[in-house]
Amino acid sequence: MTVTSDQWHIDEGWLAAARRVPSPNFNARPAGIEPELIVIHGISLPPGEYGGPEIESLFTNGLDPDAHPYFAEIAHLKVSAHFLICRAGALTQFVATDDRAWHAGESCWQGRENCNDFSVGIELEGCDDEPYSDHQYESLQSLLAALRKAYPRIRGDAIVGHSDIAPGRKTDPGAAFDWSRVQRDCVEAIE
Repeated sequence: MTVTSDQWHIDEGWLAAARRVPSPNFNARPAGIEPELIVIHGISLPPGEYGGPEIESLFTNGLDPDAHPYFAEIAHLKVSAHFLICRAGALTQFVATDDRAWHAGESCWQGRENCNDFSVGIELEGCDDEPYSDHQYESLQSLLAALRKAYPRIRGDAIVGHSDIAPGRKTDPGAAFDWSRVQRDCVEAIE
């Protein structure tokens, strides 16, 4: 994916570099609250399969429960994330970052519950035990830099996995996610 640096800015909660697919699954953040945390997730639908429209369908309430046995279990869910980064690195944005996406569920970070209130959710197309692609890490680095520029309260240590805010309930982005690469990229982006 080739984008120019001016595409990596956020205006009124929307990233210029991302394709917009608005989700109905969001609401306003509590008054006076802006993003302070980034939560990285992993998702594939059906599990272990990539490249189809099912993730987008899930986040826009259009997933066909009859298309796959697993979909019957999840099609009723009202969920979303702010961003999805597909295997090729392309970005889709479902919810403005100024709004609250429904990605974290029951969650807690540093003693604060309801992480949806103060976080941005980024889904990576993948699964816990398979490495994410270089294209995904490249897009993630640019996205993290854009988010940290738009929301200065997001510190380097405030980039966590779903498993960190919902331990025992969630495992994503999984053991195959390269946290050292993300941390290194964040430091390089600041320098």
